[in-house]
Amino acid sequence: MPMNAPIASSERGDSMITKVKTANHEEWLALRGQYIGGSDAAAVVGLNSFVSPYSLWAEKTGRVPGFAGNLATEVGTWLEEFIAQKFARETGKKVRKCNLSFLNSKYPFAIANIDREIVGEDAGLEIKSTDSINLKKFKGGEYPANYYVQCVHYMAVTGKKRWYLAVLIGNREFKWFTIERDQAEIDALMGAEADFMEHVKNNTPPPLDGSQATSEAILAMHPESDGPDCDITVCAPDLRRYVELKRQIKELEAEAAQCCNVVKDFMGDSGGGDCDGFCVSWRTSSRRTFDAKRFAADNPDVDLSGYYNETTTRTFRVTQRS
Repeated sequence: MPMNAPIASSERGDSMITKVKTANHEEWLALRGQYIGGSDAAAVVGLNSFVSPYSLWAEKTGRVPGFAGNLATEVGTWLEEFIAQKFARETGKKVRKCNLSFLNSKYPFAIANIDREIVGEDAGLEIKSTDSINLKKFKGGEYPANYYVQCVHYMAVTGKKRWYLAVLIGNREFKWFTIERDQAEIDALMGAEADFMEHVKNNTPPPLDGSQATSEAILAMHPESDGPDCDITVCAPDLRRYVELKRQIKELEAEAAQCCNVVKDFMGDSGGGDCDGFCVSWRTSSRRTFDAKRFAADNPDVDLSGYYNETTTRTFRVTQRS
């Protein structure tokens, strides 16, 4: 079957929903790269802790490579079937794996690769596994905003009325949630995605932010300082603001240190204390580190060159001339 071959199409309101099959993982990646996927949606609206609008734009325009996955995502893939069956047992619903990609004529920039469909119900299922450190994010029936955005994206593209979210938290707790279709939310998200895709098509970046993801994307695009010095007059307002903010941060850090010292002085030899909702710990601890400099001095005949890791960095420094 040729790449991106449509399997089926169906009308849904004013939209044509098309299901597409790819021959292998590489073709799926190539297809997904042309659209905004569910896992991209939170980044578009600034709700992804690891991907910013700018870094996503850099990826979609081919300036930086996409995320290749890691051990956590690999484990998540292996856990997916277990979580799906756990959801089915707890809810009595029948789930069906879907290996097709959904496209919607109303949102030609979007794609949906969903985890499961709910048999006999106009609904889908998003499956997540996360570390136990995130357990507090699920207190009181809450769940992370990026999960919600992903489900809204899938309802927009597939046209389905409802989406379920099943989450395994640190292999300790299992929770599931129901998200009803909200057209106002869909309109807002799809509007943001459409605007973002215009940045991709026009090769113009979205506004820069101060996230680590944006910093890493800029460094990945410009890893070496092998060009001549340049005139940065246009950046003068940002530089003035940068210097002023650094000054304020220094003053605030000094004030915070003063508050810290007041508490420490009052605590004296105490290892902890609490008041008015604050819990303070100031306990003695120790750690052992290897003194490489001393070892080299005591063993001058040992060649340590093979044990050093060399890294290349670009240091950003601003000096204000008087």
